[in-house]
Amino acid sequence: MERKTNIAVIIPTFNNAGTLGSIISGCKALCYDVIVVNDGSNDSTPDILREFTDITVISFDENRGKGAALLAGLRYAAGKCYTHAVTIDSDGQHMPEDISLLIDASLKEPDMLWVGSRNLSASNMPGKNTFANRFSNFWFRIQTGIKMEDTQSGFRIYPLKTIENMKFISGRYELELELLVRYAWKTRCVRNIPVRVIYMPEGERVSHFRPFRDFFRISLLNTLFSLIAFLVYWPYRFFRWFSRENIKIFISENITHSKESNLRIATAIGTGLFFGIVPVWGYQMALSLVAAHFFKLNKVLVLVFANISIPPVIPFILYGSFATGAYVLGMPSTIIPDHLSLSVIGEGLSIYIIGAVVFAVLAGLAGFLLSFAMLNIIRRKR
Repeated sequence: MERKTNIAVIIPTFNNAGTLGSIISGCKALCYDVIVVNDGSNDSTPDILREFTDITVISFDENRGKGAALLAGLRYAAGKCYTHAVTIDSDGQHMPEDISLLIDASLKEPDMLWVGSRNLSASNMPGKNTFANRFSNFWFRIQTGIKMEDTQSGFRIYPLKTIENMKFISGRYELELELLVRYAWKTRCVRNIPVRVIYMPEGERVSHFRPFRDFFRISLLNTLFSLIAFLVYWPYRFFRWFSRENIKIFISENITHSKESNLRIATAIGTGLFFGIVPVWGYQMALSLVAAHFFKLNKVLVLVFANISIPPVIPFILYGSFATGAYVLGMPSTIIPDHLSLSVIGEGLSIYIIGAVVFAVLAGLAGFLLSFAMLNIIRRKR
C-alpha cells in the first residue's frame, strides 16, 4: 500500500535490541515517520538506533515505564500535527506488515480507536497472558458496556485529536488500559481488528511485565474505573439517554413487542429493583449484571430498573429501609430519624441493613407482581 505521511508509528522500547531493528525496518516500509522512544535501555539499543538516520528518537536517561514512553510518543506526534499514530511493541510479537490493516480500517472510520486482536489460542501463547486478557476484557465491559476480544494488545492506531488533551494518572503498563477506557467513555468508538501474533519460546521471550507489581497496579486502576463507571459514567449515560423517542423505542423493543414471555420480563424488572435498593454500595450494577447473566434475563431491563438509586429517589429508599428495619425488629416508629445523614445511618446501621434487604425484596416482589399483571393486560392480544 501507499506509505502515509499523516500517520506516525510509535515504538516504545526497553532492552529489546534483539528485535528492535527488524521492527523499525518493517514499519519504515509502510510509514515515512517512525518515532522510537528509548525508555532508558542499557543494552545495545542506542547502537541500533544510530543505524537509522531517518527516524525520530526520544530517549529517557532512566527507565520510566512503558506508559511514560508511550505517552511521550503520542504527545510528540500530536504536537507535530499527525492525525493518527500506530503503536507497536518492540519485542517482535507483532508483525509490522499488519500496520496496513490498522491504517485501512482507520481510513474508513477515522474516529475509531482500533486495537489489534491477537489469537489467544496461538502456539506458545503464555497461559498467564490469556487469563490476564480475559480478566481485562471482563472489567472493560463492566466499565464501558463495550465487548472486546483483546483489550491488552499494544498494537493500536490512535486518533490523536481526541486524546491529545486527555489527562492521565497512569505511568506504566496500565496506561494502555486507561487510554482505552477513557477513549471509550468519551467517544464509544473502540473496536478490535484481527492481527497476527508471534510468541517466542519461553527461553527466548523478553518481557518486562512484573507479574505482581504491574497486576496490582492494573487491579487498582480497574477498581477506580469501576467505581467511576457505577457512580458517574453509567448514571450520566442513563440520564442522557432519556428522550421521548428513545423511551418509545426501549418500551417497544424490551416490553410491548419483546419476544420474551411476560414472566421473564417481570422477573427482570423485579430483579433490577431488588439490586437497585439492596445495600451493596458500588457493586449494584455489577451484581445485577451477574444475576441477569446467571438467570438469562434481559440485561438492559435489569440495568435500567437497578438505576432506581438515583439522587431524587435515594431519600425515599433510605427512609423506607429504616422504616422497614424498625418494623421487622419490633422497634417503635420513633427510632426512625427525622433527618438522614451518614452519621445517622452509621448509628443505626443494623436497622438500616436489615430494613434495606427486606425493603429490596418487597420492592422487587411488588415490581414483579405489578409488571406481570400489567403485561398480561397490555400484551393480551399479542
